[in-house]
Amino acid sequence: MNEYAEVTVLSEGPTEQLFVKQLLAPYLAQQGVYLTPVILDKPGQKGGDVKFARARNDIGKYLKQRKNNWITLFVDYYGIDSDWPGYAESRQETEHARKAQIMNQATAEKINTLFSNFDPARRFIPYISMYEIEALYFSDPPTLAETSGVPLKSIEQILAECDEPEKINDHPTTAPSKRLEKLSNRFKKTTTGIAIATAIGIPKMRDACPLFDSWVTRLENLPR
Repeated sequence: MNEYAEVTVLSEGPTEQLFVKQLLAPYLAQQGVYLTPVILDKPGQKGGDVKFARARNDIGKYLKQRKNNWITLFVDYYGIDSDWPGYAESRQETEHARKAQIMNQATAEKINTLFSNFDPARRFIPYISMYEIEALYFSDPPTLAETSGVPLKSIEQILAECDEPEKINDHPTTAPSKRLEKLSNRFKKTTTGIAIATAIGIPKMRDACPLFDSWVTRLENLPR
């Protein structure tokens, strides 16, 4: 048995890739879990356009490579395409954790069916974030306010309305990134956003975001 675990992280776009590379990978490397972030591929472009028809090709490609590594998926629920397994059922739910459970389970089941010869039941870990990666930045309101230049009161009002970061919803005008863009015209996902995430750190995000914590815990506990 290895003394470490290697995980390919199939990410939605540049923001998720940078988040994994700069924050999550160093954090988990201390525990012997080594992450390699890869943006989901599409002919002619990378990032965005999160269709399952596109994602399954990359998932299958990496499952077919080395048999002793793991594959995890890191995409946002907000903006995900309606072709995704479990999507229609999830839209019938109001509770964010239930939506995530439906999506993750349906994704795992579909991949298990499509690539059953490559041990996906053991090696594939889906993570559909609720509702965007930017929700994690609300884990520490004072740090978010200071780093983004947004009034702390505005951030606290959003959390009072939504209750917790992962409940900040997926409406086109009220998704986490949309709220931050509205509050600060200097907010940019791959620069300001990653700076905010770095200032907050993974531990505080885990404390405030149970679904994110559950994913990280699963990666921490991979067999070595």
